[in-house]
Formats: sequence, C-alpha cells, structure tokens
Amino acid sequence: MNYFDALILGIVEGLTEFLPISSTFHLIVTSKILGLASTDFLKMFEVFIQSGAIFALVFIYLKMLFSDKKLFINVIYSFIPTAIIGFGLHKIIKTIFFESNILMLSVFVLVGIIFIYIERSHLLLSKNIESLTVRQALLIGLAQALSVIPGVSRAGSVIVAMMFMGYKRDESAKYTFLLSLPTIFAASALDLYQGRELLGSLQGGYTLLAIGFLTSLFVAYFVVKWLIKYLSTHTLEIFGYYRLAVATILIVFKVLL
Repeated sequence: MNYFDALILGIVEGLTEFLPISSTFHLIVTSKILGLASTDFLKMFEVFIQSGAIFALVFIYLKMLFSDKKLFINVIYSFIPTAIIGFGLHKIIKTIFFESNILMLSVFVLVGIIFIYIERSHLLLSKNIESLTVRQALLIGLAQALSVIPGVSRAGSVIVAMMFMGYKRDESAKYTFLLSLPTIFAASALDLYQGRELLGSLQGGYTLLAIGFLTSLFVAYFVVKWLIKYLSTHTLEIFGYYRLAVATILIVFKVLL
C-alpha cells in the first residue's frame, strides 16, 4: 500500500460509512480494484480509518447524545443486541462473511431491492426519535446486527427498520448516526486490540494510517451533514438503484467473481 492507496481508501470510507450502501463492501471492492493483497495490515487499516469516520460524529452529535438522557439510554439498548451478536460471531464474520464474495454481492443487491420495495410501499412516516420506546430500541439493535454481513450496511438496516416503525427518514438517519458512536467504537477497539502486536511492530505504516484516518474524518463530516438534509426531502430509492447499478458493473467486469 502507498500514500495514494491510503488516500483513496480514506475517501471511500468517509463517503460510504454513513450512507446506506455498506462501507465494508466498498472497501473490499476498492482494495481489489487497487490490487491490494488482503494482508493483516490492510484489514487493520480498514478498521482504523473507521475510527476517523466516527470522530466526525463526535464533533456533530456527541453533545446531543449526552444532553438527552432518554435518547442516550435508547442508544445503549440498541447497542446491546449488536454487541452480543457481533462479539459472538466475530470469528465467523472475519473468516466466512468477509471471504465470501458471492454472499456479499447477493446481499448488496438484495438490500437494494428492499430499498426500492419499501419506498414504493408508501409507508406513513411521521415519528421523531423522541418517541422511541425501549422495545423499539432493542429491535433496531437486532436490525443493525444484520450489518455484520458485508453488503448490508448499518445505516441501511437501521433506517429501514425504523421506517417500518413509522419514523421519518431523516430522523432514522440521525438515530443511526448516534447508534454508530458506540457500535463503531466498540468494533474498532476490539479489532485494534486483537491486532495490537501488528500495530506495535509498524514502521512506515503510521503515515498511511494517519492519511486514511484524517481523510475519512474530513469526508464523513460533510457526508453526514448532507445525508440528513437529503433524506428530509428524498427517499432511499436512489440508493437502491445505485446498488443494482454497481452490482451489474462488478458482475460484467468480474470484480468479485
């Protein structure tokens, strides 16, 4: 990996982490296009730059989360099912889910179809996150747990689940941002802890990590701001069609096949 690769991956992470299009899927595809081998360093790099994206949320939403006790408690309730499932399936996720290109591509397409279907169902969306109950928070956490499969998307699974519950798109997006604070932090901390020996033996890799981290932070900050405004007046359909278009291109050029 060189500086250009680190920059590109940082941009991709920043663009896709909070959009409902699966950042993990895009990082895997981008790495293949760049010709990067799936080394331990690359896997750790991808985890580390997620931390950059999460810092964008710290600047925007941390104060809001800690100033609203009910919202804070609901986020914790939502985090619990994700944490249990993610920790329990961690080995399977890394050794099976991340290695099955057909599974990733199939799921990527399926979620795109779900986006299109749900938007054409004309659901009544009127609720704000202030009305979220503990039961709903737990169900949202279970929905987010589906994102352990690359291609699903944390944001996508949470937004769809909340739309089925009657929550507005932009309110659902706001909640997924808040929920991602403990989720990404915990996932990144676990992966970095398990890769602590590699992190301690790095020499020239620290510059690559810094480039990816700062790039993802900067790009993610503007993406988060944009998505909230976009979903206040638009639907998820464009993301569904995007998934179908990207999958078609990848199949034609046999990127994941």
